[in-house]
Amino acid sequence: MAKTSLAERMSRLEQQKARLAEQEAKIKADERKQHVRRLIEAGTLIDKAGLLDLEPQALYGALLFLSQEARDEKQIAVWSSAGKKVLDREAKVFDATREPLTVTFTAALPTAFSTRLRGAGLRWNKFLQHWEGMADHEAVAALAAEQDGAVHRIGPQGGSDGGDLPDREKERSPKASRS
Repeated sequence: MAKTSLAERMSRLEQQKARLAEQEAKIKADERKQHVRRLIEAGTLIDKAGLLDLEPQALYGALLFLSQEARDEKQIAVWSSAGKKVLDREAKVFDATREPLTVTFTAALPTAFSTRLRGAGLRWNKFLQHWEGMADHEAVAALAAEQDGAVHRIGPQGGSDGGDLPDREKERSPKASRS
């Protein structure tokens, strides 16, 4: 068995060092992304609560007051319950207006318009070459009209889902496994 030279061992150690530096940089970047995401979520909640229009000093003072109150676990439980009720109610209202849609356009779209489609809840399907997603039909129809797009509602598939079989039997049904 040939012995490795000092230069070869140093080279391998340098490669390991470079890999570790890459991994550390990736971890730091992921931590930054998570922190930025959390800040955006907090800003969104401040906006939803109607506090965004407060002067910065007033908002900061209110948040300082909240941070003192946040030490009480009973108070946090009350806040969590109230927040959950409102968010659940808003989600139900939001979901009630959404339905599966596809949108097609005859020409290429400007990037700014594609961003607006994504904001409406749609995504680009490269394979089928159309926009699709769960969205509010009226809002998407108005948006699509700006670029001569056609909006199509996607209805439930009739008769191909196993009929009246219970959910457990549908999972085991050969018909259900083909789709």
